[in-house]
Amino acid sequence: MGRAQGQKHNKGSLPQVPKNLKTDGKDVEYSSEFADHADLEAQARANAANQRVRNRNSK
Repeated sequence: MGRAQGQKHNKGSLPQVPKNLKTDGKDVEYSSEFADHADLEAQARANAANQRVRNRNSK
């Protein structure tokens, strides 16, 4: 038997997310005056990751 044989897939019952509830994953509300060390560290990691992606795509 193959991988999918014997398994029932009911794709009609998968949940659908309305377009108005989908987000791009970016937080727009951010206040640097309320940021703690962990927030600043996470922001620096995110910026570094974005830079790596830009460098990889430009090659």
